[in-house]
Amino acid sequence: MDTLIDLGGGFASALEPLSLAFALLGVLLGTVVGVLPGIGPISAIAILIPVSFGMEPVHGLILLCGIYYGSMYGGSITATLIKTPGEVASAVTAIEGYAMARRGRGKAALATAAIGSFLAGTLAIIGLTFLSPVLVKLANVFGATEYFLLMATALLLASTMSSGSRAKALISIFIGLAVGLIGLDFQTGLPRQTFGMSLLSDGVDFTIFAMALFAIPEAIRNLALGRGAKEEIQSFGEDKWMTKQDWQRSAMPWARGSVLGFIIGILPGVGPSLASFMSYIMEKRISKRKDEFGHGAIEGVAGPEAANNAGVGGAMIPLFSLGIPGSATTALLLFVFTMYGLQPGPLIFRDDSGLIWTIIASMYIGNVALIILNLPLVGVFVKLLKMPKEILFSSILVLVVIGAYAIEFSLFGLMMLGIFGVIGYLMEKGGIPLAPSILALVLVPLLEDNFRRMLQISGGSFMPLLTRPVSLSIILLMVLGIVGPIIFRWWVRRRALLADVSVA
Repeated sequence: MDTLIDLGGGFASALEPLSLAFALLGVLLGTVVGVLPGIGPISAIAILIPVSFGMEPVHGLILLCGIYYGSMYGGSITATLIKTPGEVASAVTAIEGYAMARRGRGKAALATAAIGSFLAGTLAIIGLTFLSPVLVKLANVFGATEYFLLMATALLLASTMSSGSRAKALISIFIGLAVGLIGLDFQTGLPRQTFGMSLLSDGVDFTIFAMALFAIPEAIRNLALGRGAKEEIQSFGEDKWMTKQDWQRSAMPWARGSVLGFIIGILPGVGPSLASFMSYIMEKRISKRKDEFGHGAIEGVAGPEAANNAGVGGAMIPLFSLGIPGSATTALLLFVFTMYGLQPGPLIFRDDSGLIWTIIASMYIGNVALIILNLPLVGVFVKLLKMPKEILFSSILVLVVIGAYAIEFSLFGLMMLGIFGVIGYLMEKGGIPLAPSILALVLVPLLEDNFRRMLQISGGSFMPLLTRPVSLSIILLMVLGIVGPIIFRWWVRRRALLADVSVA
């Protein structure tokens, strides 16, 4: 009851004209930021921190939080329409979303992304409101050992993200791991795979890598096709909204993605990016239409988009309740809190409860504003595909180049874009899937950091993998996931063989 009273007070403050204006401005800016490759919520928040200096703390935090979850949906627009992820968590959406757009189903893809984002965001904020204390205790069960196994499990499952050869999927994973190791060792400070170039000391930016692998090969391929590319895009008939079957196929992925994204978002240091990849892997593994994945399965858009938006709400729980950032973006928000003289943690709900509940209430309002803002514009966004191919794909290349340059304002970033663009094109020509490389690059720092911390804590021993109950459970699930399908296939073949023998 106290929670509802506090939330009601938060709504009273959040609905004041100035607070409401900053909430709407935040989600609008977030959507634009998500659409523009190379910007992302971290860069946008960093740019606007000086602007928020002169604001009231509640208004500044409402604005910056709105940018955070607004960008989660904005990134899905370009990922779906032109296979150019505007934000890290939208990279996996480019797989099925773009395939749906090429089949004349761009409106359905954007609609399921918008609705899934709204539902997941709403459920995540409800969870943030009522479940914070319980879920924070659950997150504290995870130590370095459990995080390492979680990342290793994600890499193991990455080979199932695409159809075709598992060997080629593993090659893609190793490419992502190799790129992720470029730069200075974060413990020793020694350079790794930098080839003597100081410009590689900071490693390869994820956004450049993702844009190079997804957008560059697609643009080259379509421009090389000449007039055929235009016909290929526009010959699928009138683009329609979601059908009854689309709603039925999206309902459970929305629900599963919301729960999975919220739980993963709570884990400090993980954030919504991993949630979207894990949701895609889960949807593909349990789907009865596995052959559609890679060719425009709506579940591959609905689940990940719900997961990455739920992950935003989940990431706010350790930030508000423990003062621990759940992602890189919330780490920046933590700095903003301290800039205003606030200290997130258990005491903030006592000392600054009005501010926190106003921010939470503004998230409800912003989530509604996002669905109202974006659903009517779906038809406008899809009209991008009606542009002549020369203009469309040339514009994509220009947009990607500007985005890559804007990351560090360096020509070296453009060189990296070109190099990895060629690598991505060769990978596509060789039938090597791109998505596992993206996931591997995301997981490298988390995997390495937690592996080293596990060994440091245990004195170089691997025994914590077997002595900690949660880690042992994860290992057993990994073994079951590997051995289970093999045993099941053997059993099916044996039953079929016995049936043939009995008939004979």
